[in-house]
Amino acid sequence: MENRSLEQKYNKLIIAVSILIPVFVAILFGVKLKDFGFNVEPLSFLPPIYATTNGITALLLIAGVVAIKNGKRKLHERFLTAAIALSVAFLVMYVAYHMTSDSTKFGGEGAIRYVYFFILVTHIVLSIVIIPMVLITYVRALGQAFDKHKKIAKITFPIWLYVAVTGVVVYLMISPYYVY
Repeated sequence: MENRSLEQKYNKLIIAVSILIPVFVAILFGVKLKDFGFNVEPLSFLPPIYATTNGITALLLIAGVVAIKNGKRKLHERFLTAAIALSVAFLVMYVAYHMTSDSTKFGGEGAIRYVYFFILVTHIVLSIVIIPMVLITYVRALGQAFDKHKKIAKITFPIWLYVAVTGVVVYLMISPYYVY
């Protein structure tokens, strides 16, 4: 019963965070600090850093699955906690970049343009979907409801991995069009 109450305790917070983060990011995405009189240089060095952060997140997710399959629960916990921390760091860098820089337009033509936008749209949509899934999965582990944790983790993992990997792919596809 304690596990259920822990999960219930965090449900409202999970819902709030899952709504507020995408709304906050969407609002800040459109905010340019220069429009408010702040004379800031574009943080053009951030995209390769936050793309690398996504890549490391993907590796941590895989390492976490390998660890738990080998019965190393504490190592699994460390890998997944680090993946969450890197996802938060990515988000901060992503917002900071877009608050100081104009969005880069993809310059590819033909079929690759459709491929790029498919990957980008699925990445964005799933990055929103994954927020409550990661939080629920994490809270279930904290509450030691490992049967429920494992059940949702089997869905959370591939989606989160897709988001992390496609973050790198989107960066690699758009990087030739960045203006430094």
